[in-house]
Amino acid sequence: MKEVFAPEHGFRGKADAGEQLENTVDKQTGLPVISIYGKTKKPSPEQLKGIDWVVFDIQDVGCRFYTYISTMHYVMEACAENGVKMMILDRPNPNGDYVAGSILKPEFRSFVGMDPIPVVHGCTVGELARMINGEGWLTNHEKVDLTVIPVKNYAHQDRYSLPVKPSPNLPNDLSIRLYPSLCFFESTSVSVGRGTYFPFQVLGYPNPKFGSFSFTPESIVGMAKSPPHLGEKCYGEDFRELKSVPRFTLKYFLDWYHRFPNEKDFLTRERWFNLLMGTDAVIKQIREGKTEQEIRASWKPELDAYRQIRKKYLLYPDNAQN
Repeated sequence: MKEVFAPEHGFRGKADAGEQLENTVDKQTGLPVISIYGKTKKPSPEQLKGIDWVVFDIQDVGCRFYTYISTMHYVMEACAENGVKMMILDRPNPNGDYVAGSILKPEFRSFVGMDPIPVVHGCTVGELARMINGEGWLTNHEKVDLTVIPVKNYAHQDRYSLPVKPSPNLPNDLSIRLYPSLCFFESTSVSVGRGTYFPFQVLGYPNPKFGSFSFTPESIVGMAKSPPHLGEKCYGEDFRELKSVPRFTLKYFLDWYHRFPNEKDFLTRERWFNLLMGTDAVIKQIREGKTEQEIRASWKPELDAYRQIRKKYLLYPDNAQN
């Protein structure tokens, strides 16, 4: 092994979300660690010189805006451009039992959405890499010399509990399962529990009218150094006792949207919401008073087309009726 390319959160997974990473040397192995989350998002020709294979072995959680798959896209691109082979060590997807959400539109392409896939894409990283390669989604429709090492005894409807948390603020199965629905609150004034030991399992705002449950975000090294509403008591909802965790839903977002008399007090980063959603159609539909059912119905034709594409690249049984 010659070098390590480090994505968001760093090689050891301890950097805060969005934290800029520098090149360093890994103390445990002595290997050079090259950041591809910071000034540069993909390996340079110089960094790939003398490299035979790049091995991608990272746990995804099945959401388009989870940046490890964006890193995978860029690494595939770099390998294709420089004639380097790429190997994906596949892993189960903890949200791999269904497909849901809006399809990314080209004008909303960003590091939280690289490819024309839905919010919940229903693929393992290996299947997704095969799709990116096969559909010609890399720049100039280039193709990488790709090998996927599949996992054994996995089917898409299997529940999979991650043995290691995939990133600092997804500490358990509940947070991972709620993440597709709650991530959109990152574009609002409402806290998702960053700065607590139960992120993506609660919602809160510094006003007692929002609920009897309360929490106070703190600075936690390795999780959230400067969380929203730092030191402020937030009131809202606690999902930790949910008996049944829903699949991706707009219910929570719509509920909180309507709790605020003034939209601007709630939706503080509209552009970020649109980038996460992959389109500006949804916020327009919300403003028009559309229900979740109506919004989801508008996604159906594109989702049906995506499911047909997805079928070509599946490596594991999928019995979903979604």
